[in-house]
Amino acid sequence: MAIRAPYDTYNWTPWEEMLARSEEFADPQLRDAQYVAVVNGAGTLCGYGQLFPLTGEDGGAILRLGLGLKPELCGRGSGFGTALVRLLVAEAKRRLPGCGIDLEVLTWNERAIRAYRKAGFTIVDTYVRDTPTGPGEFHCMVYSDA
Repeated sequence: MAIRAPYDTYNWTPWEEMLARSEEFADPQLRDAQYVAVVNGAGTLCGYGQLFPLTGEDGGAILRLGLGLKPELCGRGSGFGTALVRLLVAEAKRRLPGCGIDLEVLTWNERAIRAYRKAGFTIVDTYVRDTPTGPGEFHCMVYSDA
């Protein structure tokens, strides 16, 4: 399935190239430490998450979530996106109790922003940074159980 703009910015480098460079989840140590697979009852991959450790401005621990949902499961009003985010929040809390949890999302991705808000995230900052397809404007969203 070819992913069209603007979602093509989320495309990963081909697996063979990632493996040759041992980058991202092709690096076994990084994959074991930071990535989780989300599968359905039949064992089919539905999505993934990355829990990337950071240090906040106040020196506290933060886990930054990165995630991807199988494109066929996006935008159907099914709640899969929100469910995936809630699973990742639970995993972040399990791995590092008391940590801050945040994520970044491109400002045009309203579908994702709705899912993140439903899962307990709020926008705290907006900035521009590079993406694989050029500069992009991002929101930083922070999780709160309140």
